[in-house]
Amino acid sequence: MKKENISQNNHDWYKPMSFYQIWVRSFCDGNGDGIGDLYGVYDKLEYVKSLGVDGIWFSPIYPSPNADFGYDISDYKDIHPDFGDLDQFKRVLRKAHSLGLKVVMDLVINHTSDEHPWFLESRKGKDNPYSDYYIWRDKPNNWKSLFEGEAWEYDPVRGQYYLHIFAKKQPDLNMDNPKVRQEVKDIMRFWLDMGVDGFREDVINFISKKEGLPDGLSFLPAATGMSHYKDGPHIHEYLSEFRKVCNEYDCFQLGEGPMTTVSSAMKYLTGKTKSLDMMFSFDHMMADCLYTEYLHRPFSLVKLKKAFTKWQNALGGKAWNALYLENHDHPRIISRYGSEYFWRESGTMLAASYIFQQGTPFIYQGQEIGMTNIKLMSIDQYVDVSSITNYHTYHLKEDPERRLHRIHLSSRDSARTPMQWNATDNAGFSKVKPWFYVNPNYKRVNVAKEEPDKLSILNFYRKCLALRKSSETLIYGDYTEHFPKDKNIYMYERSLDDESYLVICSFSRFPVKAHKPPKFSGCHGELVLCNYPDMKTDPHAGIVGNIHLGLNEQELKKGYLRPYETRVYRYIRRR
Repeated sequence: MKKENISQNNHDWYKPMSFYQIWVRSFCDGNGDGIGDLYGVYDKLEYVKSLGVDGIWFSPIYPSPNADFGYDISDYKDIHPDFGDLDQFKRVLRKAHSLGLKVVMDLVINHTSDEHPWFLESRKGKDNPYSDYYIWRDKPNNWKSLFEGEAWEYDPVRGQYYLHIFAKKQPDLNMDNPKVRQEVKDIMRFWLDMGVDGFREDVINFISKKEGLPDGLSFLPAATGMSHYKDGPHIHEYLSEFRKVCNEYDCFQLGEGPMTTVSSAMKYLTGKTKSLDMMFSFDHMMADCLYTEYLHRPFSLVKLKKAFTKWQNALGGKAWNALYLENHDHPRIISRYGSEYFWRESGTMLAASYIFQQGTPFIYQGQEIGMTNIKLMSIDQYVDVSSITNYHTYHLKEDPERRLHRIHLSSRDSARTPMQWNATDNAGFSKVKPWFYVNPNYKRVNVAKEEPDKLSILNFYRKCLALRKSSETLIYGDYTEHFPKDKNIYMYERSLDDESYLVICSFSRFPVKAHKPPKFSGCHGELVLCNYPDMKTDPHAGIVGNIHLGLNEQELKKGYLRPYETRVYRYIRRR
């Protein structure tokens, strides 16, 4: 790519940015009731800014019965009382903007809560204005819910079944009804007029269902029927209506696309049907599982690299990637793709593995300090609806201990434990008992302990974000993967004009040999980032935990990488 080809479109302001996702309930308790809230967010905005990010994405903070912790909304134009009120949100918004932070809201329009006034009216019968706001049938088809059994629930008040692709308390909206689409546009304008800067749109590729709702073919139990609602027949028509609203404002739209493919994503991101600026894909989150984390498989670096590179190559020069390794829907990444034993080393390496790809990086709260999965002793201690359903539905012939181990590996609750701020009681999250369990490792893994440590995961994230922001090559440059079949090392290049960065990431718990790509043979690269200390200045650089790795400086020069080591080299090609 040439510098003159870099887009200068003002609407592309999100491209050089990075975002921090806040799941408010577990972020910081500011009013002392054990639940994270907007008062706590307000107090921690300087910390968020210190990371080097440029914006915040809030998971849903609207009123909700919490059947799916905020993704079952009962009022789209208010704030959940657990978190504060609209006045407090406006205070957070003003302070964030004063710090130079954009604010993105979660827009959940595939479904509402069954306690939303629209649904309460709709269930009364077929002769009220909200009757067709939801999808009702006298007889259900064979579709399955992704969260709770069948996708249809009988309502005795109306005497019909309603569709719920997710939890029973999350009835799907009928987006074919123009009144529903108008409600969505009104919701968008409500928040945009207040000053928010865009939306992350939840399961947005599910909102259009095939006419007649035919039976689906079963290839996975929970996915029966998905072919009739994923990328549905009117999806681009409906999203174009919402895009027109956003075009009235200087905002951006980020979609979540479960089970989306590159080819289908491109229809949302390019051409006449472009309706989103970025899309969260899921391919790279399946390197240790099959379709879902609950179907666990041994981690495969080759599978991970293939997913990364597929999206980088397909979108390069045509669209823009949303980069992430963690969010509220996935277990902690060190526990999945890294090593809890080589905790600092793998946590820092994983940061470099994705932040320097082409796209906008997203960091989930606690990821930047290396928070890990929690392992609770009983399924009764978990609160995530999908984890509870999986435990009681699948692998029932296994003993309870084995089934619980599957939950330890897969539960979304691991991403929702309270943020670990310091080593005091309750990890500094709250002065009282938190709403959910604190990970027992909080005295070792917390913000206060990592702040002064130059080699900490926290400070390495800051270094990564600062390096990316300082370089047009790392933002806009072309992506090239090297040695795709290597089972231990992920190596990729970012290049723009005469400058290249070579990012080398070891996913091995043992020392491994890394080969320089032939194109860099004879070239001298400047080491601009490494997650191990300099051996010249730190005699302990070859020691991890209590293990001496036996690698001296000369051996490192020959290309050996230490466990989970990452190195970033900068090359300037002389003409």
